[in-house]
Amino acid sequence: MATSFLMHEKIWFDKFKYDDAEKRYYEQKNGPAASPSCQQSVSSTSAAGPAGDQSELVTRIATLEAENQNLRCVVTDLQLAISRLENRLSLLEKSSTSYHPSPPPPTQHVTPMKKVEPLTHLSRKVELPSALSTRKAETSAAVAADEDDDDIDLFGSDEEEEDQEAARVREERLKQYAEKKSKKPGLIAKSSILLDVKPWDDETDMAKMEECVRSVQMDGLVWGASKLVPVGYGINKLQIQCVVEDDKVGTDILEEEITKFEDYVQSVDIAAFNKI
Repeated sequence: MATSFLMHEKIWFDKFKYDDAEKRYYEQKNGPAASPSCQQSVSSTSAAGPAGDQSELVTRIATLEAENQNLRCVVTDLQLAISRLENRLSLLEKSSTSYHPSPPPPTQHVTPMKKVEPLTHLSRKVELPSALSTRKAETSAAVAADEDDDDIDLFGSDEEEEDQEAARVREERLKQYAEKKSKKPGLIAKSSILLDVKPWDDETDMAKMEECVRSVQMDGLVWGASKLVPVGYGINKLQIQCVVEDDKVGTDILEEEITKFEDYVQSVDIAAFNKI
């Protein structure tokens, strides 16, 4: 009874054989299972069927090919960059070998300058026309005296009187020239200065400040025109012109004398300085 019942019952008694065969197939294809988890995954894949495994392999192969293609592109770009760098290095090496430094310019030999005599010697050698005429007269007289050696005048009174007269005339003319030269005025160096005199505030008496500035008197100092120039906030500064002799009056001394009036003057500046 039991055997007849089992014969007619639809039961897969050889299922374990097929499972073992499928397991061996996938182990040969993908490698042996390393752990129970892998065995579970193999069993799941075996349950999924061969169609799912093939689709997964196809996708993996496609992704690997895409990555391979990207790597090839990167490699080609790197090769192009390296070739460009090599070309640039070769050009630089060629230019460095072709460059030759220019030779230094030839030195010029300068001839030594002649020594110039000082002006004092030249001034000593200058003589007046009158002195030259007298000198010529004396030389001519001496030559005539040498020629007339036979006619000897023992007393020589006339020649001595003429020599004394010529010497007297020469001395008088030299004296007149020296006096005229001493009376001639020399060149005096002067400067025109424009000063900016600034007060403390708008309540400062500008007329009194100008009076104090003009009270500064020195030898070689001449005050000129003046005017008030607005600075800002109701404050004016005094612009005053003066002419000074450079050898007698200095700008530092002039500023010190003006800034002594501390009640009115805050500071003094030079707005313009011109040589005359």
